[in-house]
Formats: sequence, structure tokens, C-alpha cells
Amino acid sequence: MTSRIFPSLLLAASTLLMPSRLLHAQAPVAELVSVEKIWDKGAHNGFTDLTRFQNLFYCCFREAESATKGEGTIRTLISASGKTWVENTTLNDAGLDLRDPKLIVTPDEKRLYLLCESVSPTEGRQPRYSTSMDGKVWTPRQKLLTKGDWLWRATINPADKRFYGASFNIHPNSGGPAPEAEWSLKTYASSDGSVWQLSSIMKVPGQPGETTLRFLKDGTALALVSRNGADRKGVIGTAKAPYRDWTWAATGLPLGGPNFIELPDGKIIAASRGFGATPGPHMVLFAMTPTSLTPILELPSGGDCSYAGLYWHDDLLHVTYHSSHEGKTAIYYARVKVK
Repeated sequence: MTSRIFPSLLLAASTLLMPSRLLHAQAPVAELVSVEKIWDKGAHNGFTDLTRFQNLFYCCFREAESATKGEGTIRTLISASGKTWVENTTLNDAGLDLRDPKLIVTPDEKRLYLLCESVSPTEGRQPRYSTSMDGKVWTPRQKLLTKGDWLWRATINPADKRFYGASFNIHPNSGGPAPEAEWSLKTYASSDGSVWQLSSIMKVPGQPGETTLRFLKDGTALALVSRNGADRKGVIGTAKAPYRDWTWAATGLPLGGPNFIELPDGKIIAASRGFGATPGPHMVLFAMTPTSLTPILELPSGGDCSYAGLYWHDDLLHVTYHSSHEGKTAIYYARVKVK
């Protein structure tokens, strides 16, 4: 299992790896249709995700004392159209901070699968998962992988109907508790989301962290990786089946809470905390290719922000995210037209 980091001088040559539809496609234009605050009842409300299940939108996020403190509770809201959001469920485990919840629909479309990280002063950190047949009643959270792993997001590969995700570990050699100078980043795969096997070692230097992994319509695996060390700027990885050998391109941009989605017409839109036309951090949407990110829209946001959920429905991009630009860190929902 190997991977390569492209030096900056080779980035132009790396466009040879890009599908021709992306090389010649017109750069997307994004227009904000609407945005509204949909939740602010917790002391801190953040780290969202968004999907659609049984004709309803599901938005999940964490409530806690602050972004880094407290026993985090996972809350879900539901909405038929996005116009009205209703409280649905809260998930919590005594003594645990449940963080970074993510939702996907299982390949048979019969269950919601929720992935999160559990953090405990005594047990350390470890991924957990839960499932639901109706979005209301959830199975008890079960542990995944090993202590120290952070399986940050799961996705389904349409080609083989398997679960895939990238896990970073801040102390891969010592086992903790202190972060090491270099962190590991590995991909894992699972037939049903309950037992995961090592798929690849991504070998990204500079303390790789939050990573979204998805599969394009042509079968290519695409990864957007944030980095916490070195120049702190994210990278984009590509791999062909069996997804063990990765090629990397530098984005030149710092990332926080990265996510992306391939639209029906092949355009790729990414979301991350970024720095756009106005000073300070903001929730930014980007036009993405396998080698680049280009800012195209800055959503109303500021301060503690980002961690977007993305879903395409009824010819609009639906976006959830958290932001503190109106005071308390709250959950926002936006609809965006992309053309």
C-alpha cells in the first residue's frame, strides 16, 4: 500500500489524472437561495451532518457546554421540505462526550447509520455507531476499531455497497495520551458498518485529521483531508480500485470540517471553514476537482463555524452548518442553487 505527495511544481502535471469532463466543464456558480437559524437551544450547538431518509431530511449535531468541553449529546432534527424543522431524538451516554455525529442511509435503504466519536477522561477516544429503522429508536452505541482512532465520516461505495471511511490517530505509536509529532491516517472498509477492516495507509504528513472520503460516478475514490501540522493546509487524494494507492495534490488552503458532494451533472462542491472575501473564518463553498479547491460562495457565518452537512434534493444543494456570527454558536440551514 503506497501513496505519493505531489510537490507543488508537479501539481500542473497532475491534472493529467483528471477526468476530461472535469477539465472542460464550466466552473460552477453558486447562489444563496435562503438561509435560516434552525437551532440554538444548547449552550454550544455544532458539528452537523445532513441526509434524507424515508422522505424526511435528518440533521444531526452535538450539543454541549462548549466546542471542546462537556458530555456531548447528539440531537437530530427532521423536516419534510426544509421549511420547518422539528425536534426528533437526543442520544447520550453517561460519562461520554459524543462528538462529530454523521448520518448515512444503509445500502438497502432500510436503516439510518449514525457514526460518532466517544471521548472519555478514563477511556480515551474511540468511534461508535448506532442504527435506526425509523429515525426515532436507536440501538445502543457500539465501539468500532481501537482506542485512539477517529473514524470521522463513513460513506457507501455504490460499486460494491460497502462502507468506507478514513480514520486518523493522534498517537498511533504510543497509544496516548499525548499527541505525537506525526499522526496516522488510514482507510477502513466494512460490509455492514459493524466490523471494519484496514483498506489502505494514506501516508499523509503534517498531522492529517478530519477527512471526507467519497466515490465519484466513474469509480474514483476522492479524499479531502485537513492537516493540523506543517503548513496546516489541506490535501486532496485520489485512488482507483482497490483503493490502496493514493495520489495527492496540495490545496494551498487551511481546512476545517471538510465535506464535499458530487452533483448529478458531475460538478463537485466542497464545504469547509475557509477565509474568503471578508476578514476572519467563514463557512465557504468551493468548486472542487481532484487537484484543486476554488471558493465560490461564502455563507452567512463567522467565528466558530463550519462542519457542513451536504445533500442534493429538488435541484438545490441543501447545507447545514454551525456558526457564531450572531452570538451563540447555532445551527443554520441554507439552500443553494448551483449552475
